[in-house]
Amino acid sequence: MIGIDIVHVPAFAGQLATPGSTFQNVFTALELRVASTKPDRAAHLAGRWAAKESFIKAWSQSIYGRPPLIGMDSVDFSEIEVRPDRWGRVALFLSGVVAQQAGDPQTHVNISHDGDYAVAVCQFVATANK
Repeated sequence: MIGIDIVHVPAFAGQLATPGSTFQNVFTALELRVASTKPDRAAHLAGRWAAKESFIKAWSQSIYGRPPLIGMDSVDFSEIEVRPDRWGRVALFLSGVVAQQAGDPQTHVNISHDGDYAVAVCQFVATANK
C-alpha cells in the first residue's frame, strides 16, 4: 500500500513556534537532534512529519475494510522514527504500540521539499497478518 502526505512548511513552522504546542512531542530525540543541524529546522521537521503521516495512511490502507488498530487520537507519532543513514537517505523505525500493532512491515519512505512544501511517500508491505 502507498501513503502520501504534504505539509505547508510556513504553517507547520507556526505550529512549532506556538508556546505549548505538542508538535515537539511527535519527534524523537534523534529526529530533533538531526533537525538542529539543518539550516531550516522547520522545513526538515515538516518533511519528517509528512513521512510519519504517509506511513499512517499506507498502514491504514493495508487494513481496508477493517477497523483501525489504533485510533488516530491515540497514535504516538514518536513511535514512528525517521532515521537517516550517513548519506541522508531515510528509513522508518517503529517502536511501542505502533510496532506491536503494525507487525513487522517492510516500509520504504521518500521525502522531498519544494518551495513552501514538504511531501513524503511511504510504501507499506505487511509481512505479518495484522
